[in-house]
Amino acid sequence: MTRFALLSGAAFMALALPLQAETKLTVANWLPPSHPLVANLVVPMTEAISQATNGEVTATILPAPLGPPGAHFDFAVNGVADITFGVQGYNPGRFKTTNIVELPFLGNSAEAISVAYWRTFDKMLRDAGEYDNVKVLAVFAHGPGEVFFKGGDVGGVDALKGRKIRVGGGIVHEVVSALGGVPVEGPSSKSYELLSQGVADGITFPYESVAFFNLIPQLDQAIDVDGGLFNTSFYIVMNKAKWNSLTPEQQDAIDRVTGEALARKAGQMWDGADAEGRAKMDGKIDIVPASAAQMAAWKEALQPLVDAKLSEAAEAGIDAGAAYDMLQSEIAAESGEK
Repeated sequence: MTRFALLSGAAFMALALPLQAETKLTVANWLPPSHPLVANLVVPMTEAISQATNGEVTATILPAPLGPPGAHFDFAVNGVADITFGVQGYNPGRFKTTNIVELPFLGNSAEAISVAYWRTFDKMLRDAGEYDNVKVLAVFAHGPGEVFFKGGDVGGVDALKGRKIRVGGGIVHEVVSALGGVPVEGPSSKSYELLSQGVADGITFPYESVAFFNLIPQLDQAIDVDGGLFNTSFYIVMNKAKWNSLTPEQQDAIDRVTGEALARKAGQMWDGADAEGRAKMDGKIDIVPASAAQMAAWKEALQPLVDAKLSEAAEAGIDAGAAYDMLQSEIAAESGEK
């Protein structure tokens, strides 16, 4: 056989072998690219997916929002985008199991809470079926939510009474109400406007968000609540059909860099952003730890809300009490490892 024939045969065999085509995923985004959730979590996640799959699966963040934040879960369900992230609380009444992680006084580390949340979700909350139409890549929580004020006395147990407090989605609306405050609904992007125009004279946020949304000049006092007055639950999910189109090897590779690993990275991201945000407040906002009297009064005032939210979570078909116990146990275990 001639050398030409050998080369031709080899070329033919190479062409005949199946080629592994690159799978391209789209990632929807509704936040500024500089936001730590995007820059320090979603972007690294896309890089981790590509690396884990040896470049067989790549994910690209879309350059412009596809719609409002509350629409993003359904964007993943319907395949408008392959991967989306968001806040479950932006879809009121849809996700009852998130009550477990949004309750007050859970802990001071977003990493510990987020890892504990993922473990509890994976073992006890998944069966509720709230995410059956998507592949869940992560659930996690931001850092402990605190309360910030513009003027007024923040030293007593009635520090929130009659104050107009901007709130976001989820349980925080009811927390503020239970403590005598007047909740003012509004998206994060409108926070500066609400405060500067006097529509609100306080705000509930983690430290990161106060700094990111340039609210420090609008505020002068804060109460640092041990364990946080609230937490906010987040999701990262993938279109189920797109997930099922991947090979088992690709799915295994992505599972290794998502799930608990991604929840941990999310918590670390929030903890780092909170530390930076709090540092920017030095000399500008007077941050006072909640007193023993405030903590005792607020725990008593919020206990009926905790009970009601656990009962609501149980309506999803889970053992809410056992899930809450597991979450608290896992938070304690993670916090003890730090």
